[in-house]
Amino acid sequence: MSLLVVGSVALDSVETPFGSNTDALGGSAVYFSHAACLLNPVQVVGVVGNDFPMDVLERLTSRGVDVSGVEQKDGESFRWKGKYSFDLQNRDTLETRLGVFADFNPEIPDRFREAEYVFLGNIDPALQLGVLDQIEKPKLVACDTMNYWIESKRDVLIDLLRRIDVLMINDSEARELSGDWNIYRAARWILQRGPKVAVIKQGEYGAVLVEQDRVFYVPAFPLEQVFDPTGAGDSFAGGFMAQVARTDDISPMNLRRAMVFGAAMGSFAVERFSTERFDEIGAAEVTARVREFAELVRFDVEPEVT
Repeated sequence: MSLLVVGSVALDSVETPFGSNTDALGGSAVYFSHAACLLNPVQVVGVVGNDFPMDVLERLTSRGVDVSGVEQKDGESFRWKGKYSFDLQNRDTLETRLGVFADFNPEIPDRFREAEYVFLGNIDPALQLGVLDQIEKPKLVACDTMNYWIESKRDVLIDLLRRIDVLMINDSEARELSGDWNIYRAARWILQRGPKVAVIKQGEYGAVLVEQDRVFYVPAFPLEQVFDPTGAGDSFAGGFMAQVARTDDISPMNLRRAMVFGAAMGSFAVERFSTERFDEIGAAEVTARVREFAELVRFDVEPEVT
């Protein structure tokens, strides 16, 4: 099934205790696409400057990613520079240069407007609403947001919630959006405003899927080496949405499977800098890791305790 992502395409410079890189592929649409294309074809809408290495981006076409919706404009590409703490739980943004992304106003190509599954990356909620106005009849729409939009565009974001099916945010964002410190009550608050599903990411502690009458938890994969947490959340979203799209199934059980595929893709993302790990894996590695996730939580139920 057709899967569309609208989001940022960037050049990232990242420093961690374990190394660094400069002007590497980054942005929500890039991480999403690298993860999702291992399961399902992807259509991308974004913008870059004339300094962007388009040949690097176009390599994704051989993996089922249609980048024809990425517009190249005169000016500088979106660039972000950050530094992570030793435990990789905290980061400092050292520099943000929006470049042409500052004037990004997504125009969805005609051939993308019939997309059945849509992911709205972390951009202005007014732009996310504008994208939905251009999509014909999506079966499922998921979106991401961040603290900046919660603080500066709260009313528009609340309007957006009425038009989406899945909200994917981290635990601190869920607390800020709802005003409740408890993530389960925060998820219920979100569901009351439109979405059918809330996915709350908790970093090294995993992620929680909350529906009206169901809760499902997937742990983070136990990794011995983590190099770069950048893009883990967008990779999670790519795995989640691609599993739903490839099966064309939005049943509760398949949403649980999608959570595991998302967690698997997030775990791959952090094993190398930028999107390097995705260049090393294929279907066999994804299948193996998903099966390992099943073993993490599998157990036999003992007889009733008396």
